[in-house]
Amino acid sequence: MHNDEYYMRIALTEASRAAQLDEIPVGAVLVDDDNNIIAKAANQTRHNQNPLGHAEKLVIEQALADGKKFLYNYTLYVTLEPCIMCSGLIVLSRIGKVVYGCPDPKAGGSGSLYHVLKDKRLNHNPQVISGVLEEECSQILKDYFNSKR
Repeated sequence: MHNDEYYMRIALTEASRAAQLDEIPVGAVLVDDDNNIIAKAANQTRHNQNPLGHAEKLVIEQALADGKKFLYNYTLYVTLEPCIMCSGLIVLSRIGKVVYGCPDPKAGGSGSLYHVLKDKRLNHNPQVISGVLEEECSQILKDYFNSKR
């Protein structure tokens, strides 16, 4: 669990960076089996005027840019439960493990609304761990949305 918290704190730093850019504060970090950070990103949907600019998608694209096809031996850390789009990308890129902070009851694709990552009808099901630094991950989102009211 210690490693999970360590990398989630890095994802939280990315989420804070997103908030500073007036983005929904979600951060992601992709780590290999040797505990090397391969990629990290913050949401960039507003900054890039692209609704697909989710942090998870950005780190997956960075990792695949060097010619890898699949990411079996990688762990994705993300502060918020992946949406349906990101869950689909996780399945398609064959990420081995997903660790997320807080659930997303409005758009979650990894347990809250849908269970894409655990759907046995799909050809890949990563290990999923939820609730790592859940309070901190939830609070950054609450603070951001409260500042908008």
